[in-house]
Amino acid sequence: MKWFQKRPAGKSLKIFFATDIHGSDRCFRKFINAAEFYGANVLILGGDITGKVVVPITKTSGGLYRATVHHQLQEVSERELPQLFKEIRSNGFYYYVTTRDEMEFLSQHPAAREEMFHRVIKDSLAAWFELAEERLKGTGVQVFVSPGNDDDDSVVSAINAGPFVVNPDETVREIAEGVWMLSFGWSNRTPWDSPRELDDNAIGQRLEHLVRQMPGFEHAIFNIHVPPYNTPLDKAPQLTADLKPVVEAGEVQMTSVGSVAVRDFILKYQPLLGLHGHIHESAGITKLGRTTCINPGSEYSDGTLKGALVTIDMAKGSVMRQLIAG
Repeated sequence: MKWFQKRPAGKSLKIFFATDIHGSDRCFRKFINAAEFYGANVLILGGDITGKVVVPITKTSGGLYRATVHHQLQEVSERELPQLFKEIRSNGFYYYVTTRDEMEFLSQHPAAREEMFHRVIKDSLAAWFELAEERLKGTGVQVFVSPGNDDDDSVVSAINAGPFVVNPDETVREIAEGVWMLSFGWSNRTPWDSPRELDDNAIGQRLEHLVRQMPGFEHAIFNIHVPPYNTPLDKAPQLTADLKPVVEAGEVQMTSVGSVAVRDFILKYQPLLGLHGHIHESAGITKLGRTTCINPGSEYSDGTLKGALVTIDMAKGSVMRQLIAG
């Protein structure tokens, strides 16, 4: 049973929020360390936690290990393998130590290749969650890890299996006395047909079903992966039919790609805080009515963790917020 002691009313609640780390081991470690570094009571990882690439490492006849990382061939000794592992994982990639024969088999059998990929991700997540428990168990810090639109069912199962971290997706839960968090990790349709996408009207229906469990909105948090439409938080490059950026007068044209349903939902219920991600290049803070909406953005590929430090003053019902990168 995953259990945390709720902070009493009348105190401030400090939240560290990050999102879209896409498998970066360096970013996850920084996320866990943020509890002590910033004095946060609650850590929230908002979605798209898994990477998309597995780097095969094969053993040569000469006893070396060979891998292509960032288009560069590397050969290392067995003693140097841990450093190679670290380099691969820090950028959001996974590694898989294999043989040339197995590589040939996997290249010809998509189902086996997919099974290998899911196994590697599952093992990586298990190691992350063990680290979170090792560092934070007994501290009273709550750790919430949500799947996003890029995280498939196997990822959801892996989060649910973690004995320490909590998957809040599609639930409403009290994270501190009087502070209720609604979480939803699906996105509206994208050009990439990711695993967890819905039509916008379906998003609205699911959110309306969830909000029935919310007892009040004075200190409510909407932890919704996709940002609200037509805000500074949802601007992404406009794409052509073949997924190339539209360029006019030498500049990439930007467009809103967030969810209309999420925008309408926030305006209707006016929670204290909205936590979003999904659009890496649109870090920012904006207001929709009384709601402070935040997208910290993402630069996971170079190991930079972008986050938001949010302090809720329970007595005043106010929010102090700061975007952080490091």
